[in-house]
Amino acid sequence: MSFFPKISFHREVEEYLTKVFRNNELITALGAKEAESKYQSLLSHLSHPPAFTTVRVNTHLSSVKHVKKMLFEEIQKQFKGICVPVLEHPELQDILLIPAIGPRQDLKKHESEVIVGAQCGYAVLRGAHVYVPGIISTSKFMKAGDLVSVYSDIEGKCKRGAKEFEGVKVFLGNGISELSRSEIFSSHGPMNGMGIRMIEPVYLSPSFDNVLPSHLFLQNLPSVVVSHVLNPQPGERILDMCAAPGGKTTHLATLMHDQGEVIAMDKIANKVKKIKQNAELLQLNCIKAFCYDGTKALSVEKREDEQEGPPFLPESFDRILLDAPCSGMGQRPTMSYSSTLKEVMSYQPLQRKLFTVAVKLLKPGGVLVYSTCTITLSENEEQVAWALETFPCLQLQGQEPHIGGEGMRGAGLALDQLKLLQRFDPSAATVQGMDIKALQDSQEDDLISLANKDCIGFFIAKFIKRNGK
Repeated sequence: MSFFPKISFHREVEEYLTKVFRNNELITALGAKEAESKYQSLLSHLSHPPAFTTVRVNTHLSSVKHVKKMLFEEIQKQFKGICVPVLEHPELQDILLIPAIGPRQDLKKHESEVIVGAQCGYAVLRGAHVYVPGIISTSKFMKAGDLVSVYSDIEGKCKRGAKEFEGVKVFLGNGISELSRSEIFSSHGPMNGMGIRMIEPVYLSPSFDNVLPSHLFLQNLPSVVVSHVLNPQPGERILDMCAAPGGKTTHLATLMHDQGEVIAMDKIANKVKKIKQNAELLQLNCIKAFCYDGTKALSVEKREDEQEGPPFLPESFDRILLDAPCSGMGQRPTMSYSSTLKEVMSYQPLQRKLFTVAVKLLKPGGVLVYSTCTITLSENEEQVAWALETFPCLQLQGQEPHIGGEGMRGAGLALDQLKLLQRFDPSAATVQGMDIKALQDSQEDDLISLANKDCIGFFIAKFIKRNGK
């Protein structure tokens, strides 16, 4: 039973996705009923947060055991006596998992209401408090210290500063206002800082605001898997082509014991600044971040200058991660997806441009990992089929660890090829939501199994570049 409405799309995007998830290959393999059931389950799961908060431990500075102990104490403080375990993952030994309790259906709603934007609302569902820039509307007489109910304007229809809102809104929980309405909508422009401190969120997840910032990095489980699959080694030269905000970049540097070189690129200057800040915070020195367009990162001739940044000569890197810009349909929670079909379809050609550059920059014998956080065939399995046909030097490789499911049918790949891919499909999780009693009654193995399935939608393919063109 879904607590939130299924994710909604523009009609043209919905029609497109319906065809993707009812393609002939899939229906022949699963049957129409099973294919439809999986698709509807996926739409339902996408509007809910994952069952676990995943944090990656910065093993460059501290041991997992030590951070686990500190984190457990912090969560006990935040949850005021509700005992929620902090789990170690048996295959991903640098992450910790914290179950999300919810959706809690017995919360009493207050008369005073606060409406927040969709992105702010999604952050609240994953443990955040409400910060002033995310607040769109409050009740007329709201004062600091008031108990308020917080709602998300998932369609973006609420006008800033409105005193009431009758549009589509989703209840996120209750909190205490840190500021009055007049302070929030002051004529001096938007303030910063916390606006609402959540005390009864619909999903009980820890807040990581200033919690062990140099020891922990909030990261979705499949995003951690990617770096392990690339398996960088100390002393190697690694390229992270589309690196912001630097979660995977810093993970790669950590796995290399900060020995070697990780080149991180992104074409947006503010995002590159964020990569540098994260590297500094986690005390990693082997990362060099550059503001550069990955599609132009290949240099055809040797430059005279000694500049170490892009563009690079062919065959410059031992391993390359292409975590490509994508339609992002695997992100959770998302209740309303605003992109048009034209925008969705614009990613495949961009991904191919980046991929082509990556293949040329990779040394023979080198490893290329391609990943996205989306659910379409065109950006995932179809890209693999295109890559294998376009670049005879590439060979699809098995992945370690292999935690997700196999690739999806519909792109004409053989079964043995699909088994080498990893597709994290939230519809594989059979339960939706967890209360304290269910948590206490669960075995640790079952919780880990749920964490592996009930995560964001994600895709990973691993290639090796054979010697010889």
